[in-house]
Amino acid sequence: MAGAAGSTLLRTGIGLKLHSIYSSIPALVFHPNPKPTLLSSISIHINNPKHKHPFKSFASLTESDPPSSLPSQDPLQDLVGSFELPDDYFKQLPSDLRLDLNDAAFDLSKGPVIDECGLELGETLLNITRAWEAADTSTSTTLVGKLPMLVASASANSKAAFGKRLVSSGRRFQSMGQYGDGELQKIAEAMITVGKLYSASPVSTAANEQPAQETRMFKFGELQVALTADKAYIGAVIAFTFGLLSWELSQGIQSIPESSLQYANENALMLAKSLRGAALAVCYASTVLSAFTAGGLVLLGGQLKSERK
Repeated sequence: MAGAAGSTLLRTGIGLKLHSIYSSIPALVFHPNPKPTLLSSISIHINNPKHKHPFKSFASLTESDPPSSLPSQDPLQDLVGSFELPDDYFKQLPSDLRLDLNDAAFDLSKGPVIDECGLELGETLLNITRAWEAADTSTSTTLVGKLPMLVASASANSKAAFGKRLVSSGRRFQSMGQYGDGELQKIAEAMITVGKLYSASPVSTAANEQPAQETRMFKFGELQVALTADKAYIGAVIAFTFGLLSWELSQGIQSIPESSLQYANENALMLAKSLRGAALAVCYASTVLSAFTAGGLVLLGGQLKSERK
């Protein structure tokens, strides 16, 4: 009995001691962690209004900057580049292509080029024509390089006339076919492209309402002369004078009788008679041609004069 009572007292004392120990420990209550974790920091950073502007700015920059693309090249610069050829390129062309080059030069500057394209642009086209006719590649390259600046300052009507001339001349280059590395076809393509671009430009209606002051050009080889009524009348006077002199000369030769021709032998006499006949034929032909020329120039002068009114 005494042992059982002691055992009971011992367990009771141990229990009381443990109770006192547990009661001295503060109660543990689980609350939300006041310190932000990595995930909560990211969430706060995204949701914080103060941090929205940098992302918005970055997004706007991304949307406003499209992928970089090369700008389209100016067709006139393509034209300039197509004429960057070796200095002796035109001189090395075969004879048939040289003739086609002369035709292209004629189409580029035929007619009243200065009246249609303006003074500076028209003179440049005339100089390009002379360079092509002389097969001067270096001068041609230099003059073509001036076209972008001159065309930029030209009027709409001048650009349209310039474009039509380029198309006409470019087709001459196109008809030359393949030669070398295809330089002539590149020139043709560039000229036709630029020509169609400018010939399609609107033309001022006010300019169309005014009568066109056309200046006709007389071209013989490298010689170019603007035809006017005064020049036509002057030419008619010169032709009439030359015809009159030819007629007087023929009459003087004919007035010499063949019986007065005395030579040492028959061969010399036959030669003198044949020369006399040839001289008469030339004088009569000159008289007739001078008469037709004078009459034609008078008619041309009258036509040019009526067109000016």
